[in-house]
Amino acid sequence: MPINYARRLTGRQREAGGNRQLGMVLAFVAGAANAGGFVAVRQYTSHMTGIVSAVADDVAAGVFDLAAAGLGALVAFVAGAACCALIVNYARRREMHSVYALPLLLEAMLLLAFGVLGTWLASVEVLVVPATIALLCFMMGLQNAVVTKLSNAEIRTTHITGVVTDIGIELGKALYPNRDATAVPVLANRGRLRLLAMLALCFFTGGIAGAMGFARLGYSATVPLAMMLVLLAIVPVVDDLRQLRIH
Repeated sequence: MPINYARRLTGRQREAGGNRQLGMVLAFVAGAANAGGFVAVRQYTSHMTGIVSAVADDVAAGVFDLAAAGLGALVAFVAGAACCALIVNYARRREMHSVYALPLLLEAMLLLAFGVLGTWLASVEVLVVPATIALLCFMMGLQNAVVTKLSNAEIRTTHITGVVTDIGIELGKALYPNRDATAVPVLANRGRLRLLAMLALCFFTGGIAGAMGFARLGYSATVPLAMMLVLLAIVPVVDDLRQLRIH
């Protein structure tokens, strides 16, 4: 990957094009981790809507051990987002180049740990949830938060409910007849519609790749995803290390 291109995707200086391209790559990673993780641990981990609903169902049914496990997954997701906020704000205060790259590098390390230690982690429980599920939820919270921060909440990558809703809104605008010539016309943002469609497509294709990879390779299928994140994140980190050496 060209150095300047990697710096454009994950460096401190942000632009709309870099945000879009990074969002699509991370949507692929999230889809792969979510679908592949389901093959490995039998639970989706990238979106909390289903998990919170399941906790409510389990509480209503009196199945409190399953409710506690779902709550543990939710806590792990929130902890990942909080960890991202801590890293980003720390790096911003120090004007580091790797303000957004550091959370992605951490995600890569966690994905690598998941791939190498997955079988062992499945037998370990953190509070009441298996460590594999907690780790995946933490990573998804981390990733969703970093994309939210760098794009000012315009792009999210770990779940597509909002993406599909926005696609529907833009399609509704595009189909609006605009027969009243005196009224302000209702117009779709076609650029945003293309971006939303690409995010959904990347999540979907990532899901296919992740599910097939986990089915054939097991936990080690996460290693290529981790390496992809390392390639994305490493240039701004090296920039910071060089600047530290100079000072």
